[in-house]
Amino acid sequence: MSTRLDVRKTYKLYIGGNFVRSESGRYLPAVSASGDRLDNICHSTRKDFRDAASAARTASSGWAKKTAYLRGQILYRAAEMLQNRAGELVREIARSTSVPETEASQEVDLTIDRLVYFAGWTDKYTQIFGSVNPVASSHFDFTTPEPTGVVVVLAPDEPSLVPLVSLVAPVILSGNAAIVIASDKHPLPAITFAEILATSDLPGGVVNLLTGKRNDLIQHIAGHMDVNAIVDATSDAEAGTKLQSGTAQNLKRYARRSLSSADWSSEKAEDPYWILDTIEFKTAWHPIGL
Repeated sequence: MSTRLDVRKTYKLYIGGNFVRSESGRYLPAVSASGDRLDNICHSTRKDFRDAASAARTASSGWAKKTAYLRGQILYRAAEMLQNRAGELVREIARSTSVPETEASQEVDLTIDRLVYFAGWTDKYTQIFGSVNPVASSHFDFTTPEPTGVVVVLAPDEPSLVPLVSLVAPVILSGNAAIVIASDKHPLPAITFAEILATSDLPGGVVNLLTGKRNDLIQHIAGHMDVNAIVDATSDAEAGTKLQSGTAQNLKRYARRSLSSADWSSEKAEDPYWILDTIEFKTAWHPIGL
């Protein structure tokens, strides 16, 4: 009797609302915390990153023009989809990180709650962070927050899912588009999250996800002229230095998120002031009518 070989899944990149193979044709094994081979992931290249940046730029204008209420509804719908496929995410986290399914289930529940929490900020942050300014003339003077554009988000290795959503949600709720660099160590839950987003109402290109070796992309991220901001949660000092070295070229913003594994499950990862790191403030004057 012959032994049947498992057909291993090859998780693709998520760019512009589509799941595509790396242009290099290269793949890497995804392994569990205990070293067992699970499936395969695409090895992203500079060309893949450029494609993701182009898709994000194309999507950002339309996403930013949607009303705050609609963006909130779309993010809430994504949370609904996460809830519907919670069991799949639990299994993905458990087999990737070797944590018990009870612990993985708690992380998935927290991830859903975290997305709902940030969805509620879409129509509130403008009032809280904007202002009406007193001026010494017969004018109204308004300062309002606007999205900065294309933001690269570098996820930490652990935990495998809740930090990803905690980082991406405050970036896109204001109208930005994101390029997410998944964890080198546990990428599969992130890709499964992208598969869930693909079935939600989120427009293609608003969130793009790349896998592979993070350090292969660091220099390209730093030097890319169409990236407006970087949110770095890798806790890698060398990577952070390289990323910041490119910020002066086109005045990219750089924000570091240095949280411990336990902190990602706390209120520290629900900080609405994170929204400020990827928005710009616009001031407008308007004459007061008689």
